[in-house]
Amino acid sequence: MEKAVKEVISTLLVIILTLAFYQGLKLALHTDTPLVVVVSGSMEPVFYRGDIVVLKGVKPDEIKVGDVVVYRSLVAKYPIIHRVREIKMEEVNGRPELCFVTWGDHNVVPDLYFTPNGVLDCVPQEAIEAKALLVIPKVGIISIKLRELFGFGG
Repeated sequence: MEKAVKEVISTLLVIILTLAFYQGLKLALHTDTPLVVVVSGSMEPVFYRGDIVVLKGVKPDEIKVGDVVVYRSLVAKYPIIHRVREIKMEEVNGRPELCFVTWGDHNVVPDLYFTPNGVLDCVPQEAIEAKALLVIPKVGIISIKLRELFGFGG
C-alpha cells in the first residue's frame, strides 16, 4: 500500500512539474503555444512529421523573410507552420496591415488564407501566432501515434 501511495504522489509531482514547466515556457517565450508537433511533411527537410518545434511570440514587424511562422487558419484543424517568402501590405477588414506570403519548404505553391470575406494570397498579421525558435527531432511522434490510436487524427 505504501509503495502505491508513493507511486501516485510521484506521478502527480511529475504532472505538476510538467504543467509548471509549460506555463513557464508560455511566459518566457511570450506565446500561448510555446510547443507544436509537426503533423505533416510540408516543411521537409527542415522539420519532419513528429518533430516538436519551440515557438517564440513576436510582433508582426519583427518577422522577416525566411522566418518560419505558425498561424491559425479557418480551414485547418491544426496550426500551420510555414516559411515567410514575402511581406507586403494588404487591406484586411478595411485597414492596411502586414500580410505574409508563406508556403512549406516541401510545397510548390503559396498558401491561401480564407477569411469570411474572401480569400487572401497571404496570411494577415492577426493570424500569426509565433515564429519557430528551435526544433526537437521526433519526440512528438508519441503524441501523433496516441492521437491516431484514440481516433483524433495525426
